[in-house]
Amino acid sequence: MLFNSLVFLLFAAVFFTGWSGLRQRSAHLKQAFLVFASLVFYGWWSVSYIGLIIASGLIDYTAALGMKRLPQRKRIFLACSLVGNLGLLGAFKYAHFLTHNLDLLLANFGLSLGLESALPGTFDTLPVGISFYTFQSMSYTIDVYRGQLQPTRNILAFFAYLSLFPQLVAGPIVRASQLLPEVLNPKPANSVQIDEGLRLIVYGLAKKIILADQLAPYVDAAFANGNTAGTAGYWWFIAALFAAQIYGDFSGYTDIARGLGKWMGFDFGINFNHPYIATSLRDFWTRWHISLSSWFRDYVYIPLGGSKRGVTWGLGAMTATMLISGLWHGAAWTFVAWGAVHAAFLAFERLTGLPKRLSPGLGRLLTLAIVLIAWVVFRAESIEQASTIIGVMTGFVAGESSPLVAPTFSPVPLLLVATFALRELAAVYSFGWHQFSPVVQRRWQPIALAALAFAAVTLRGPTAQFIYFQF
Repeated sequence: MLFNSLVFLLFAAVFFTGWSGLRQRSAHLKQAFLVFASLVFYGWWSVSYIGLIIASGLIDYTAALGMKRLPQRKRIFLACSLVGNLGLLGAFKYAHFLTHNLDLLLANFGLSLGLESALPGTFDTLPVGISFYTFQSMSYTIDVYRGQLQPTRNILAFFAYLSLFPQLVAGPIVRASQLLPEVLNPKPANSVQIDEGLRLIVYGLAKKIILADQLAPYVDAAFANGNTAGTAGYWWFIAALFAAQIYGDFSGYTDIARGLGKWMGFDFGINFNHPYIATSLRDFWTRWHISLSSWFRDYVYIPLGGSKRGVTWGLGAMTATMLISGLWHGAAWTFVAWGAVHAAFLAFERLTGLPKRLSPGLGRLLTLAIVLIAWVVFRAESIEQASTIIGVMTGFVAGESSPLVAPTFSPVPLLLVATFALRELAAVYSFGWHQFSPVVQRRWQPIALAALAFAAVTLRGPTAQFIYFQF
């Protein structure tokens, strides 16, 4: 069920009508309604997916209660939680990747076991959003294990937290310490939340429909069938298109999710903060997909001792974290390589201290160039395609002159990227809507939102699934 679809509009209308009707009802009834609606939303793709999220939730709900009842055995319960969740994630997301590569490795020794072909058909389809709700569920038991959170016996509240439909399939990843108290005692949205929610939903839909969906055909055509034809300028332009596309797509989803959450009375944290104006890669990762970055920091990097055991150990922990982050995004070597590219430049920054010696403007240009190169690796269909394109971009491989590869050439991508660049440039100089007086904002915001909504309807690109649904 896509946010930018008619069926979701109908679902949302029914849900918020029911949610409003429960305003004076008990917390348990509200929690039950949240769970039911969220499972309907998730099960819309496939009813079988509901069993997976229930299984993942029951593992962690039971493990957390076990830690409280038998604290001397809490490591065993934590292990059960990690093995259960990572086992489900590994089976559905990485089984084909692992068996395929193992088959290739064994073939070098003359062995042909056909491990990949022996996998059950169940693993042929990746359940939508499994990476997101698995990490959200695991963070609950890890925080209980660390003594940072008390487990709840209210199973309805727990599943309402875990399955809450706005951020279920593509984030942001919300910690139980933040959201569970709100779910345990749900309160109606106030006027400020309703106003902010509307603004976020309209902004999010505009980012997705106008920016991401309009740019997608050009990016898809450029990378199709392993294509590497094009000059250096062409591929830098395509990399910029994809950077704008993935930002519009992913941050657009986050904005819609946050807006829907506010209409329900819940507050999700900011997940994007103008990442393309970052002055270093380290700064970039404090701005891009903040909920995932902080998750890996708190549950992978810090436990590996990255912040306490010196430079060498810290670099190793950081590299491992980035490689795992790359693999989290998808079961392909391109995603691992994408994590490796970021790890290499993060290590370079740490060892040289270069960002501190550069002016902010030069730091932004250098960081953006690295991010664009890494996006090519992320988007490419293979390592070979990515390496050739990057070779062209950096001048190590001769490019082939060719017209813009696109369904039909138009100035649309150039105009969209230019508009997006101006928006980011305004953020550098702190120019934006917030600078206007409250009186001006109240007067013009309805007109601005109506114009943006109209543009989203009239300038929409081909409807496409959100990119991060595949993760």
